[in-house]
Amino acid sequence: MSVGGRRRLGEILIEHGLLTPEQLQVALDTQVNTPDKLGAVLVDLGYLSETNLMAVLEFQLGIPYVNLAKSPVDGEIAQIINENLALRHKVIPIGKRGEKLVLAMADPLNVFAIDDTRIATGLDIIPVLSGESEITMAIKQYLGVKESMSKMIEDFGLEVSTREEPDEIDDIVEEGPIVKFVNSVIAQAVASRASDIHVEPQEKEVVVRYRIDGQLHKAMSSPRKTQNAIISRLKIMANMDIAEKRVPQDGRIPIKIEGREIDLRVNSLPTVFGEKIVMRILDKSGSLRPIDGLGMQESMVEAFRALIRQPHGMLLMTGPTGSGKTTVLYSVLQSLNCEKTNIISIEDPVEYTLPGVNQVNVNTKAGMTFANGLRAILRQDPDVVMVGEIRDSETVGIAIGAALTGHLVLSTLHTNSAAATITRLMEMGIEPFLISSSIIGVMAQRLVRKICIHCKEAYEISPFVAQQLGLGDDNLTFYRGKGCRSCNQTGYLGRIPIQELLTFSQEVKSMILAQANTEAIEQAAVINGMQTLKMDGLAKAKAGETTLEEAMTVISLS
Repeated sequence: MSVGGRRRLGEILIEHGLLTPEQLQVALDTQVNTPDKLGAVLVDLGYLSETNLMAVLEFQLGIPYVNLAKSPVDGEIAQIINENLALRHKVIPIGKRGEKLVLAMADPLNVFAIDDTRIATGLDIIPVLSGESEITMAIKQYLGVKESMSKMIEDFGLEVSTREEPDEIDDIVEEGPIVKFVNSVIAQAVASRASDIHVEPQEKEVVVRYRIDGQLHKAMSSPRKTQNAIISRLKIMANMDIAEKRVPQDGRIPIKIEGREIDLRVNSLPTVFGEKIVMRILDKSGSLRPIDGLGMQESMVEAFRALIRQPHGMLLMTGPTGSGKTTVLYSVLQSLNCEKTNIISIEDPVEYTLPGVNQVNVNTKAGMTFANGLRAILRQDPDVVMVGEIRDSETVGIAIGAALTGHLVLSTLHTNSAAATITRLMEMGIEPFLISSSIIGVMAQRLVRKICIHCKEAYEISPFVAQQLGLGDDNLTFYRGKGCRSCNQTGYLGRIPIQELLTFSQEVKSMILAQANTEAIEQAAVINGMQTLKMDGLAKAKAGETTLEEAMTVISLS
């Protein structure tokens, strides 16, 4: 049976083995009580994936399907319509062909949606088919904040509310243009997987940038006249003094977005054009990874597990700021956490609370420094101690003393490689015999961007490049991302660690006592099986986890 020359959706699905007659009947019975179309009902019931539905609809309707997760969307063209129109009809413009607008539609047969968009834009419409969830996500990404900003500018002059911030961000979305704009900036940053939000006053505008996968990207800008309102709103939310604009301030914003607990660590800095705000995003609802989920190669996992099973000694994580050192140490604490073990940490600040772990915040004004806090912790009968960061010789001296007196001590340090940590400790005044007898291992780590799985492609490097990297002629194939909507046209989606683990074998200890240089210690460790940052980076590039260009950023540092 067909309608208007078109075969019914249910018939096509059964014919292709994607649906049983019994499932179709259940869906039809369910559809009677809803305004939804049959395809949406089938997806809601779990009988059909949205991807399969789109493929069948493309065949049934003869209208091309565009996967918005993999296809580029022109952000400027997307904003040619407003958010209300897009949400009402589940549509979003994705490009232009001459003087015609390409419109992604959940229902490309909806003549009212086509007509309303044509009137709003003054352009003829070329409808294409896209999944409803894909369109909704694109609307949030390209139109949500624009609407908030437009409303804020239109109604500018609205006084910023000073009432206490509620738990749910959704509760305050409709209270005012400034409030809605700030909440949209935060919500979009979380949805974009950003780690930081930068609100930067410039001479003629306020620029908002997100740090995604370690790189800053401009998200939006707002006229200069909105600057004071935006900054004041953020400072109110963070319980900061809005009258004080001459000195830096720190604050915190605990919120919930779509059920996820988010903690924003806020810092203000006076600049020539006004206060700049930076917010570090900590997703407290995100579960910590197990040791074998930290991106280590299998042989390294076993060596690392052996280190943290030691009853005493010091294990150091080293690398630049934002390289995931604390994440690794939290995973270690989680794996060691049990009823029989007393674990205490001192951090600045505590980023995630771990049930069963006694966590202490540094408070310099009150005299609770890393050194003073560590002294107090050692009187609390600890089995495992974590020191968030070693910043001075006093702290490292106390930590090494703790490692020598029967405690497992975990901490972080800033050095370029695992072997360079030994030199750094000596520069801090630690005697070589103390280093060799207290340190059990050092892991150096960097984070590199991961290739987007949606647009990943293989390519071959030239023999000359292979030769420069020390690769054979049969190792010419590497991978990269072409760029798609899922990765915001960057070719990267997420990050992975590049690591090296230096264990203190008897040979390494002897070289430390002899005060051998960094290069000699590293060379000896490699002979004994250590994989350097360079080696791990090349291996992960060869495996298609990251690009050769990203790996080179690690290689240049090692």
